[in-house]
Amino acid sequence: MKRLNLNNLRLKWKIFAFLLGFCTLLLAILWLFQTVLLDSFYKNIRITEIKQDAGIIAAALESAGTKEAIDEISKNSDISVDITDLKGNSLLTLHAPPDWRSLEENAILIMRAVNLGGEFYRYIDPQASQTGSEKMPGRRPFIQSLIYIKLADNAAGKRVAVVIRAVISPVNATVTTLRYQLYFISGIMLILAVILAIVIAKRVSQPIEIISRSALTLAKGNYNTRFTGKGFYEIIALSDTLNTAAAELGKVEGLRRELLANVSHDLRTPLALIYSYAEMMNDFPDEITPEQTRVIMDETKRLTSLVNDVLDISKLESDMERLNITYFNLTQNIAETIGRMGALLKNDGFEFVFSHDGDVYVNADETKIDRVFYNLLINAVNYSAGSRVISVSQTVSDNTARISVTDGGEGITEGDLPFIWDRYYKIGKKHKRAVTGTGLGLSIVKKIIELHGGSYGVISEIGKGSTFWFGLKK
Repeated sequence: MKRLNLNNLRLKWKIFAFLLGFCTLLLAILWLFQTVLLDSFYKNIRITEIKQDAGIIAAALESAGTKEAIDEISKNSDISVDITDLKGNSLLTLHAPPDWRSLEENAILIMRAVNLGGEFYRYIDPQASQTGSEKMPGRRPFIQSLIYIKLADNAAGKRVAVVIRAVISPVNATVTTLRYQLYFISGIMLILAVILAIVIAKRVSQPIEIISRSALTLAKGNYNTRFTGKGFYEIIALSDTLNTAAAELGKVEGLRRELLANVSHDLRTPLALIYSYAEMMNDFPDEITPEQTRVIMDETKRLTSLVNDVLDISKLESDMERLNITYFNLTQNIAETIGRMGALLKNDGFEFVFSHDGDVYVNADETKIDRVFYNLLINAVNYSAGSRVISVSQTVSDNTARISVTDGGEGITEGDLPFIWDRYYKIGKKHKRAVTGTGLGLSIVKKIIELHGGSYGVISEIGKGSTFWFGLKK
C-alpha cells in the first residue's frame, strides 16, 4: 500500500487539515480543563482561599475584638471556625455544623499539624472514604469538606490551633452539565470548523492554483501569459511579479531572436562577399587586383570585429571580465582616440570637435574606457545624417568627469530611448548594416560603465540629433 505523503497533498487539503486539526486541539483542551481538571482546579483554589483566611484569623488572635473579626471572615468565606488548645478543647467556635468532629478527632489532626510544622489539611469525602466507624450519626451524607488546621499564638502568648472546616460543593453535577454542553458545543464547532476550513482553504488555494496553471503555460514558452492573482496581498504581489517576469522574458526572447537574425545577417553579407571574390580570383587568377584583395581583407576584419564583440559582451555579462584599475589622464586618452578616428574617416568628410577646460585624471581601466568612448564615436558616425560634424565635450561636476558625444543624426524617439542599450536593438523595423562597427557597441558601453560604478545616458530630439554620455568619479 502506498504511504500517504503530506508533501503530495494539494494546498487546499493541507490548509483544510491544519485548520481542522487546530480546532480539534482547541476542543480537546477545552474538554480537559472543563471536565477532567475541573475538580482539581476547584479544590486548589478553595484551599488557597482558606489558607489566606487562616492567616488573617491567626493575626487577629493577638488583638481585641477577635470574635467579631473571625465571625466576619466566617460569614464572608462560608467556613466554620474553631479555636482550640493543642488538646482539641474548644476555646471559641463560630458557625459549627451539626456534624462537627469530636474532641478526639480534632486532637489527632492538631497533633499532625504540630508534627508537620504548623499546618495540616485533609479532604473529607463521605461517599468515597467514610466507612464503618467513620459513618457518624447525624452527618449529612455525600458532602465533601475540607479541614484545615493552623497553629498560632493568642493574645496571652498561648499556643492555640485554628481549625477551619469548609464545605466543598461536589462538582459531579457541574461536570455532567458541562459535558452535555460540550457535546453540543463540540458538534457545532466541528461543523463550523469544517465549513470555515473549506472556505478558507478554497479561497487561499484557488488563486494559487490559477497562478500555477499560468506558470506552466509560461514555462512552455508562451510569454504572453498573464497572471490574475487576487484575494490576498501576497498573492496579488506574486501575480504582479510573475507578470513582470513574463514581460521581461518576452523581451529577452524577442532580443534573442533579433540577435540571431541580425548576427546572421551581418555574417551572411561578408561571407558572401569573401566567397564571391575568392571564387573570382580562383577563376581568373591572372586578373587579381588590389581592390579585390582589399574587399576580402576588410570583410574578414569586420567578421573578426563582430566575433570579438560577441565574445566581449558574453564575458562582461557573465562577470568573467576583470577591471585593471589605473590612474590615467582621461582627457589625453579622449584626444588620442579622436585623432585616430579623424584620420580614419577623414576621406568620408567627418569632422571631430573636442572641447574641454583642462586635463582630468580618473581611476579606471584605461583600455575599457577607451573602448567605451570609441564605441560612442562609432555610434555617432553610423547615425550621422546630413551633418558630418561630431562634437565631443568634457565637463566636471560634483567630482564627476562627464564625456558627451553629440551627432547630427535624425534623433531617437522617446519610446525607443530605454531600449537602445540592448544588444542589436533596432530603431525601426529593418536591421541596417552599420557603416563600421558591429551593432553591439552601446551594449558593451553599458556593461563597462556599470562595472566601473559610473553613469551613462542619452539625450535626443527628433530632427536634431543625439547626445550620448558617460560619467566617472575622479
